[in-house]
Amino acid sequence: MQMVRAGLKAIYLSGWQVAADANTASAMYPDQSLYPANAGPELARRINRTLQRADQIEHSEGKKSVDTWFAPIVADAEAGFGGPLNSFEIMKAYIEAGAAGVHFEDQLASEKKCGHLGGKVLIPTQAHIRNLVAARLAADVMGVATLIVARTDAESAKLITSDIDERDREFIVSGERTPEGFYTLRNGVDACIARGLAYAPYADLLWWETSTPNLDDARRFAEAVHAKYPGKMLAYNCSPSFNWKSKLDEASIARFQREIGAMGYKFQFVTLAGFHQLNYGMFELASGYRDRGMAAYSELQQAEFASEAKGYTATRHQREVGTGYFDAVSIAITGGASSTTAMSESTETAQFKPAAE
Repeated sequence: MQMVRAGLKAIYLSGWQVAADANTASAMYPDQSLYPANAGPELARRINRTLQRADQIEHSEGKKSVDTWFAPIVADAEAGFGGPLNSFEIMKAYIEAGAAGVHFEDQLASEKKCGHLGGKVLIPTQAHIRNLVAARLAADVMGVATLIVARTDAESAKLITSDIDERDREFIVSGERTPEGFYTLRNGVDACIARGLAYAPYADLLWWETSTPNLDDARRFAEAVHAKYPGKMLAYNCSPSFNWKSKLDEASIARFQREIGAMGYKFQFVTLAGFHQLNYGMFELASGYRDRGMAAYSELQQAEFASEAKGYTATRHQREVGTGYFDAVSIAITGGASSTTAMSESTETAQFKPAAE
């Protein structure tokens, strides 16, 4: 809700974060597709229901602070959790949950890793195209124009399952096999370009997962794709797995997104900013509370009050979750005769005065 209030135009649903703390197994996992396949769609549904509640609350108050609460969700379908049929099903599930876009990566689902971990195994180009076709078929069957994002991990993956696809052979190191039978891969930007060009007819956006925030490499990929597919939309992960200050100076960081935007990277996102913000914020509060008691919490509260001038609303937590909305429902049901409404006699109403007051 606060992301939309702050003015962000889209929401990224991260598989990494689903694995870590938002999956239906109620377990903490690394980003290796270990969580149940329905967890991502369920989180998309929860997000949309939260946005729906925010819209209902404002409507009941006669307010309209944002143009629309229903920011599009771009969701992580990992490597499809299997083959084409699995990709078909998870695409349907995400559509039912209200996702506006879904991305699929070209890793072997059973060995899937975060793009910034080792041990990644690619599937043949033609195999990933089948997954993309399956996702498009699901959208067609559902009758919606959900965007498909094709991601390649060929920049850093070192293994591939098979040499069956001619397009992959120039990147396979001849004669080298692993104990699991995988082929050794010559990875890099060229491999990403080859796969990006192959995936372009089957996806609305192309995303190549990078190891560093490198403008020259970003330009090289974009120019190669646009030479054959002018105007093809691209996606870029401004990843928390990069140590940004070790790679770029402050001025370069400040203009980074503007520059890649000019190259055609239309969807730019931080895959797990929420994880870092929530953990750092709670660590700071807990440390302060340990040392200074309620003075630390009061400082947080005063910072919240100060942020209300910019549109922040969660200071008033009772209102934020819909207490006043359900009071309005109760009053409507009883014709105004309810004596059990909650907000009017709350400490929040008495003590948390609006900024204008």
